[in-house]
Amino acid sequence: MSMDPTQDVHDETAAADGAHDPLEALRAEVEQLKAQSLIERADLENQRKRLARDIDMARKFANERLLSDLLPVFDSLDAGLAAAGEADALRHGLELTYKQLLKVAADNGMEVLDPTGAPFNPEHHQAISQGESEGVAPGHVITVFQKGYVLNGRLLRPALVIVARHD
Repeated sequence: MSMDPTQDVHDETAAADGAHDPLEALRAEVEQLKAQSLIERADLENQRKRLARDIDMARKFANERLLSDLLPVFDSLDAGLAAAGEADALRHGLELTYKQLLKVAADNGMEVLDPTGAPFNPEHHQAISQGESEGVAPGHVITVFQKGYVLNGRLLRPALVIVARHD
């Protein structure tokens, strides 16, 4: 030790600063770890939400391919009903089969688009022609050649339609 009193004061200050530096470093490290932990928790929560959304979408549209493959069956039943006689036993059987098939499809989230008389909607209808028609407003569907179908809000097939001509 020296006899200089100012030297002792500098040594004590340096020792005190040295004691604070490791403590401050540890506090900063703890804060950094807390922030990192919050970020990781947020990432896990976002991942959980994304996985839940993906599972929900998979569940909603799991039957999309099957129902799309059944659309020609719906078309055939429609054609059969149009060709069958009014009070025919065959017609009655076709109607029952068609209603059962529609119920199964509806229970799985499918809706039929039969827009006769409705305004033309390019998101759900495909216009194949325009025509003249008495009593139908311009831009509205006159005839439906092929019904469209929607599965849980997603278009499976647009309705093929003829639209009233604008004058």
